[in-house]
Amino acid sequence: MSTNLAAGKATSESSHADVYASSNVTDGNQGTYWESANNALPQWVQVDLASAQSAGRVVLQLPATRGARNQTLPLPGSTDGTTFTTIKASATYTFDPTTNNTVTLTFPATTQRYLRVNITANTGWPAGQISEFQVWNT
Repeated sequence: MSTNLAAGKATSESSHADVYASSNVTDGNQGTYWESANNALPQWVQVDLASAQSAGRVVLQLPATRGARNQTLPLPGSTDGTTFTTIKASATYTFDPTTNNTVTLTFPATTQRYLRVNITANTGWPAGQISEFQVWNT
């Protein structure tokens, strides 16, 4: 059975603006979001799965009504929260309201405790933005 391993899990971040804290990325609400400090890319948001878990897919969302934008990011992972390895190399992903502002990253199954989105560019706003950070076991 496919399970979102990140649902309700602890999060951390490099920074956040105003009330847009990282805890919003695992709250199950696409309308709430994390936003990093402005004009200070790269920025990151991270999910702690509480223990090492096998995952092969990450789904990222922005609020469904947001305008289209591209965000460039790699996906690193870690078993200890200190040493990170690249799970998915940096690429530019299009968040488009016609596809519910949803992007799916697939990769060979890997066992990690921490997964991080490290945003290096955003064409829609000078900050990192993610509303949902889902980690799927299949």
